[in-house]
Amino acid sequence: MHYRETVLWQKAMQAAREVYGLIPKLPPEETYGMRAQLTRAAVSIPTNIAEGWTRETAKDTGYFLAIAQGSLAETETLLTLCEDLGWFSRTESQVVRGLLDEVSRMLTAMRRRRRQGGRRKE
Repeated sequence: MHYRETVLWQKAMQAAREVYGLIPKLPPEETYGMRAQLTRAAVSIPTNIAEGWTRETAKDTGYFLAIAQGSLAETETLLTLCEDLGWFSRTESQVVRGLLDEVSRMLTAMRRRRRQGGRRKE
C-alpha cells in the first residue's frame, strides 16, 4: 500500500492544511516566529509519516514515525500557546485539534504494534 492511501497520512495532511488556514490570524510580526514554527511542525507530521513508510527497515520506519509523533506534540503545544495569547480561539482550532488527536492515536497504535512485532505496513 502506498502511504497516500493510508488514513493516517490523509488525516495528517488534512491537519496541516487546517493549520495553514489558521495562519492568517497570526499577527504580521509573527511571520518569522510563530508562523514559521507552527507551519514547519504541522508539515513535519505527514512528511515524516511518508518518509517512514518508504523505509526498508522496521527500525527506520519506527524512527520516522516517532519524529512525526514529536512534531504532532510540538504542533499541539504551539496551538495552545496561540490560544493562550489570544491569536486563535479554541473554536477556531477545534478542527485541527480533532485531526491531531486522531493522528496521534493512529501513530501510537502503529508504533505499539511495531514494537510488539506486528506487520510492517498496515
